[in-house]
Amino acid sequence: MDKLRNVLNGKENDGGEAGLVTAVTGGSDSCCPSLSWETRIKGFIACCGLGILLSIIGSITLFFGGLVSFALLYSFGTLTALSSTLFLRGPVSQMKSMFKETRIFATIIMLLMIVLTLCSAFWWKNAGLCLLFCILQFVAFAWYSISYIPFARDAVKKCFSSCLS
Repeated sequence: MDKLRNVLNGKENDGGEAGLVTAVTGGSDSCCPSLSWETRIKGFIACCGLGILLSIIGSITLFFGGLVSFALLYSFGTLTALSSTLFLRGPVSQMKSMFKETRIFATIIMLLMIVLTLCSAFWWKNAGLCLLFCILQFVAFAWYSISYIPFARDAVKKCFSSCLS
């Protein structure tokens, strides 16, 4: 637990090797010096839980015919869950990480799908497009999320290629 705390705080590990710390934190200094470790974990859990709850409530409203409320709640839930990591890494470090070469494509697609989900509900009023963009939003968010797990994208690619072969 102390090693994880040190990595998220941007501190060096016991051996003085900065490789893992730099890879995880993006080389930044302390991410949230004014917040304690426990406060950051509580903020992360609360924000992530709220984001998931909003997405679930949004999905439930879809069955009651509320296309606009579905799109709004689901998209806001995705953004809230995404912003939960700001508690762990800090805003600057997280933004730098989001737009690194390895995840910029997933980040842009995810944000684009959020915008298109809202456009299809508010202006185009097309339920089919809204649902399609919401599904693509979920897939892009999942792809973005697994980019933080070493070799996870490669494992998912191999799994899908073996299923299709």
